Amino acid sequence: MAITYDAIVIGGGHNGLTHAAYLARAGKKVLVLERRHIVGGAAVTEEVFPGFKFSVCSYVVSLLRPEIIRDLDLPRHGLEILPLDGTFTPLLTGDYLWRVNDHGKTHREIARHSRLDAEAYQEFARAMQTICRFVKPILSMVPPDPTVLRPREIRKLWHLARRFQKLASEDRYNLVQLMTMSAAEFLDQWFETDVLKATMSASGIIGTFLGVRSPGTAYVLLHHYMGEIDGAFRAWGFARGGTGGISTAMAAAALEAGVEIRKQAPVARILVKNGQARGVALPNGDEIYARVISSSVDPRHTFLEFLEAKELPAEFLDKVRRYKFRGSSGKVNLALDALPNFLAMPGAGAHLRGAISISPSVDYMEKAYDDAKYGVFSRRPYIDMVIPSLTDPSLAPPGKHVLSCFVQYAPYKLKPGLGWDDLREEFGNSVIDTVAEYAPNLKNIILHKQVLTPLDLEREWGLSEGNIFQGELSLEQLFFLRPVPGWTRFRTPIPGLYMCGSATHPGGGIMGAPGRLAAAEVLRDQA
Repeated sequence: MAITYDAIVIGGGHNGLTHAAYLARAGKKVLVLERRHIVGGAAVTEEVFPGFKFSVCSYVVSLLRPEIIRDLDLPRHGLEILPLDGTFTPLLTGDYLWRVNDHGKTHREIARHSRLDAEAYQEFARAMQTICRFVKPILSMVPPDPTVLRPREIRKLWHLARRFQKLASEDRYNLVQLMTMSAAEFLDQWFETDVLKATMSASGIIGTFLGVRSPGTAYVLLHHYMGEIDGAFRAWGFARGGTGGISTAMAAAALEAGVEIRKQAPVARILVKNGQARGVALPNGDEIYARVISSSVDPRHTFLEFLEAKELPAEFLDKVRRYKFRGSSGKVNLALDALPNFLAMPGAGAHLRGAISISPSVDYMEKAYDDAKYGVFSRRPYIDMVIPSLTDPSLAPPGKHVLSCFVQYAPYKLKPGLGWDDLREEFGNSVIDTVAEYAPNLKNIILHKQVLTPLDLEREWGLSEGNIFQGELSLEQLFFLRPVPGWTRFRTPIPGLYMCGSATHPGGGIMGAPGRLAAAEVLRDQA
């Protein structure tokens, strides 16, 4: 058996590319195998209809770690982040809530609804910023496991405990609440305006099969609150050229470092020789060997599809089978002949350049979840929309636009008798009908539509059950428990086999942190 590579990376998503680039920069010979015709995983730009380019799955960026941008010199490889300015929430009453990056304007806008909330908003931002400063370093470290009494783990825990102790008592209280409460209940303690609470709580349910009143969603809110662009706290943006611009820049950095990337190269099996991972087999029977195999795909594919059960401990397999995906999201991408005209704020304007949130009330959000609990898609869903062609005209022909709709809830598991292939059209129409209540001209300006269900996300992008984070960001699947207890350090029960995708710490989003942290662990083991 000839060892051809130092490392083979399964999956060319943004974490896989980050992982490969760091290994190659350390002098390793690395091969990336990507099953699709394009790298990027869910962070891709594709010309779905002639002239219209969509960020088909992931559509905004904020969590991408600054150290990765710096280390891989991604701007030199073409990465450019364009700011997404604010969130516009229209209401059927004709009113609206429009928060922007300008603090003064946002203060005045919230004061229009509630003076008390305008003052509380500033206090809330300061409190969240303090919590983010405490939590964010954990995103860049292997999380300590309190169940393992090793000196290195104890030192990490002691360091975290000292940092926690130095927080003001109010900040410690807020942190505990964020780790245990629902997004809606946490926000209830700060605000009284329903639409403000509903729109802010939406960050707590993205990619989860939970409602805004479900315990644990406050942490997901915090997870999304930790974003930054060029040091600007709580900033979100578009990648020029679509989300695929991030993956393209990462691929360029990886290639420059010496990584070999093969597309349309799915993996059939991980080869285990004498108890160690030593290569992969392709569907055509070809075998490729390496000292290290790193999987950026999720645990279900890695352990239940690529390996035989006899190659893994039974207890470990039981934990993998219990790992929760519970996909709950869909996407509707629309090619438009003109801009949507919202009754709450008619005409074109800056309010269309940011996120547009269909989240009019907390009850509305919870009722959308009620549908999903019983195995049907939300008839009036939460929808997060962006029109990136306003900021980046290269995405659509002159005078035309692309509209991206992220939708919850679209449960992967439907009640008996229902199937997503039969419901796809109805689901897409329900989303369009919902938006049209706020922008009545929408149906008349649609040129093309692409509807993606959780089943489509699983089939085409390999996201088990359509979960955009490779597994829920629920408390029992975070930090030292991700992906499964006892195996949080990117290693697996098979020596030489590592995990480097969003199913590992610190989780999902276009972050790159799992790929970078896993590379450091591989290099430590290989030293």
